[in-house]
Amino acid sequence: MNNIFSNATDMSSQRSLLRALGWTDDEIKKPLIGIICAQSEIIPGHMHLDDIAKAAAEGVISAGGKPVIVPSIGVCDGIAMGHAGMRYSLPSREIIADSAEILIRAHGFQAAVFVGNCDKIIPGMLMAAARVDVPSIFVSGGPMLAGRVRGKKTSLSTMFEVVGAYNAGKADEKTLKNYECNACPTCGSCSGMFTANSLNCLCEALGMALPFNGTLPMVYSQRLALAKRTGVAVMNLLEKNIRPSDIMTAQAFKNAETVDMAIGASTNTILHLLAVANEAGVEGVNIDIMNEISRRTPNLCRLAPAGEHYIEELNEAGGISAVMKELYDANLIDGEVMTAGGIKLKEVIKDAENLDENIIRPVSDPYSAQGGLAVLKGNLAKEGCVVKKSAVDPSMYVHSGPAKCFDGEEQAMLAISSGKIVKGDVVVIRYEGPKGGPGMREMLTPTSAIVGAGLGADVALITDGRFSGATRGAAIGHVCPEAAAGGVIGIVRDGDIIDIDINNSSINLRVPQEEIEKRLKEFKPKLREASGYLKRYRNSVTSASKGAVFEK
Repeated sequence: MNNIFSNATDMSSQRSLLRALGWTDDEIKKPLIGIICAQSEIIPGHMHLDDIAKAAAEGVISAGGKPVIVPSIGVCDGIAMGHAGMRYSLPSREIIADSAEILIRAHGFQAAVFVGNCDKIIPGMLMAAARVDVPSIFVSGGPMLAGRVRGKKTSLSTMFEVVGAYNAGKADEKTLKNYECNACPTCGSCSGMFTANSLNCLCEALGMALPFNGTLPMVYSQRLALAKRTGVAVMNLLEKNIRPSDIMTAQAFKNAETVDMAIGASTNTILHLLAVANEAGVEGVNIDIMNEISRRTPNLCRLAPAGEHYIEELNEAGGISAVMKELYDANLIDGEVMTAGGIKLKEVIKDAENLDENIIRPVSDPYSAQGGLAVLKGNLAKEGCVVKKSAVDPSMYVHSGPAKCFDGEEQAMLAISSGKIVKGDVVVIRYEGPKGGPGMREMLTPTSAIVGAGLGADVALITDGRFSGATRGAAIGHVCPEAAAGGVIGIVRDGDIIDIDINNSSINLRVPQEEIEKRLKEFKPKLREASGYLKRYRNSVTSASKGAVFEK
């Protein structure tokens, strides 16, 4: 397993540079293992990733490898929320994938440990792992502990909703400050089943991470031990030549999507799983098959924002392995797939146990017979759109109401905060898609404002943008085609009736087809001013129905 620099005389010049780093003869001969680490001082979930990376490096050294820690960028979605910075969140995924590919290929790394934690970082790293296809494994920083306000557990999603309540005159400044100071009490990814934790859990389901990667809190010492085991595991993968292409197979993606539906993960997972499958060259992973999987998968977990439980409680209940054991015993996932532990999934979960059926419902007694996510289609979204069904009040599963249309998040927020949105309305926010944004911003601020104003069970919101995993309510995102691409969402007018039927996976504009065609013929999509990377992103990005990947 010697590296490309170890013996050949024509690599003497390269070895001289390794010696400039202080490497010994012994180190130069060992397999080079890249540890791609996204540590930074701006993202709470990345605050201590350097400790995780060092622990993973210790594991690599103990198993005979030479670890090399290199960086990755990252964007904190929560901090970027509600202003122009959010336009850079989804686009950062492509930069993360590209930079990891460059680092691994340019320096001859024989294997990789990916150390990330938050929203776009994990999927970007998964895309890179699929692309370079060297033996790879993931270890996240882990979730933060839930906050506590007046004895009740809380999280970032509650924080945003309290802001909405304050703006609606339903909460005072003292209450707002109390939540601000206590909602996020430790470092780590935000404590509910939001996008970051969803992706870290799905790394286990895909087979790309060891058990408890998705649920062990960042502040637990067990997280460091997990990182050390991860470092050892990557050396085993290298020795056995087990690559991401051996792990991230079509069946593994089906397993991941099944777990996705069972745990009621973020709607962003659909966007990212499509993108990772695209990089892996796995065919058949599309929004239609996701609906099929949802229809046969019971929803077993309802964590915040869909329920009152948090990731730390899922960890105590047995973690994702316990969820997968429930699904495996019901013949809903394939146990024969390979994992980054070097063993088949059925071996990984054989001793897993559901320790709390209030947190992980058994398949025989689920929250609902169908999964936590749903893809809707109709004349308003021919390519589909996505809703987190488990976070929607059942009274809103079927809803018809008049549209109130806004060309961007800011316009919508002005209307919501000034009381112009009333019961029964369907808020339409457009020109927030991958091209229209550009960047496909998350709409957590307007959805939280609606919930905070007490309208969460009465008002729907649809957008060609997307939602934070912290969003709850009848929030329907990823409407495709988007307005900037000439989609029907761009020609909706105030007062048009929109029919939403989540039970039957449909969303339609109640306007005669002839009128729709007439409007489309006269429609000239708007394009916002864009410069720098966002301009290049807009010119390259595809539809959200394809994962918002770049054109190939």
